[in-house]
Amino acid sequence: RHCRPTPPKHKARDDGDGPGKANPSTMTEACESAILTHLSSGEDVSIPDTLVWADESKLGHETVVGAIKSLLVDAYVAAEPLSYQFYDLKDEARGILENGSPEVAVLKVLIEAGEGGMSVGDLQGKVGKALCKIGMGNCMKNKWAKKDGGNLVAIKKLDEVTDETQASLKALSDAQGNPDALGNKVVNALKKRKLVTLVTKRSYKVTRGASYAPVRVKKASDLTKEMLDTGAWKTTPFKPYNFLALGENVGGGYLHPLLKVRAEFRKILMEMGFHEMPTDKWVESSFWNFDSLFQPQSHPARDAHDTFFIKEPASTLSVPEEYYERVKDMHEKGGSGSIGYRYDFKREEAMKNLLRTHTTAISSQMLYKLANQEGGFTPQRYFSIDRVFRNETMDATHLCEFHQVEGLVADYDLSLGDLIGTIETFFKKIGIEKLRFKPAFNPYTEPSMEIFGYHPDLKKWTEIGNSGMFRPEMLAPMGLPENVRVIAWGLSLERPTMIKYRIKNIRDLFGHKVEMARTRTAPICRFEEIE
Repeated sequence: RHCRPTPPKHKARDDGDGPGKANPSTMTEACESAILTHLSSGEDVSIPDTLVWADESKLGHETVVGAIKSLLVDAYVAAEPLSYQFYDLKDEARGILENGSPEVAVLKVLIEAGEGGMSVGDLQGKVGKALCKIGMGNCMKNKWAKKDGGNLVAIKKLDEVTDETQASLKALSDAQGNPDALGNKVVNALKKRKLVTLVTKRSYKVTRGASYAPVRVKKASDLTKEMLDTGAWKTTPFKPYNFLALGENVGGGYLHPLLKVRAEFRKILMEMGFHEMPTDKWVESSFWNFDSLFQPQSHPARDAHDTFFIKEPASTLSVPEEYYERVKDMHEKGGSGSIGYRYDFKREEAMKNLLRTHTTAISSQMLYKLANQEGGFTPQRYFSIDRVFRNETMDATHLCEFHQVEGLVADYDLSLGDLIGTIETFFKKIGIEKLRFKPAFNPYTEPSMEIFGYHPDLKKWTEIGNSGMFRPEMLAPMGLPENVRVIAWGLSLERPTMIKYRIKNIRDLFGHKVEMARTRTAPICRFEEIE
């Protein structure tokens, strides 16, 4: 244990950043310069104790320690840690040094009261409750006073007692807190009365280091173009490269909540035996988006108020001509028990390019390929999850672009029961058991049904999708066998995602107003299957 008197306190200097403020970087550099300058006066010169040296140099000790640690990194200095302990007197102890201990104060009052002594209540009124409690106890303990009935009576005179507490504190103060100034028993008594506290001061002995120089030259951390151009790299000292240091955390790589739900839906649909359709074409022709689905060219959905048409290139290059003619005949004349729409089918309308309004445009292409593949038709299950575009007014629940989940099954002699069973299986796998189906109308499905699910949070039934069986007028021109039926359903990806992540406004989920923090902190999506 290293013991010495505590150095006097001093205030930190103002280094020019305003009253009472100092630039930490400037102060550290000033301390480094002062330390190196001090050591430059001789090889054997040292700073025996930074605490004393800092006070003499009018520098803050914490700043000096920071400068030493910085210099140690480049071996400009060597440092040996020092520490010492001393007892610091509390405010109560300083009052005892000046006025005497509580027990002596109580004894004085009792002597003044005479032989009859004084009641505890009167004593408290004279010296105060706190001082009376401490002083009375110690008087009785030291046998300076006794109880006589309800009064306290002094049995010692002032010249017959010694104020040992005051004497011990004076000895400790004169020794500037040196722990060896008093015996352990006396010190423990003072600590028990919470008059003193043990303080540990740490400092350093500083000498020249292996790379000492009177002026510090900062080492470069990076090789720059300017160094290469001027040749300064040849003489510039560089910091050693730490191959064990960890790199910065990568800020990217987080999946958007929509993609998390999309990944879960893909897994569920693949478990059900569905194959994913290629949906990488956002621009489609009106032929595949509308005409092949037996949607008339006068339908309101084909108006510019509902669909984004492409200005350049405005028209598609080609479509399968034989299939085009069969679709045209179905629209104009009908077939498969239908009379058609009985209007003049216009080629220029069918060839218009647009941003697809649904992924069913891909479904029609996949069914056409399925009908015309080598070896003929084979039953298949397809699904897609991708972006679609509609010219809608944006609000809390609608955007001009959103993601559509679509599934279809093509097989022989399918019925509405197969469609309902497939839908129920899918929704059970995402945790929705309560379903209702309502008859609806779609241009390319008959029968058609809207799908409603019970929302446990809203405690009401809400529409979650649409479904139906593709019409014969759509399937016959493709070349599919007469007894092949295609069941299909679709829903948006955004609505289940908003429900899953408790998002009320769709613009907080998708678009330019989305908070990046939400993407980073969104939990993993996991749907619990209902048995």
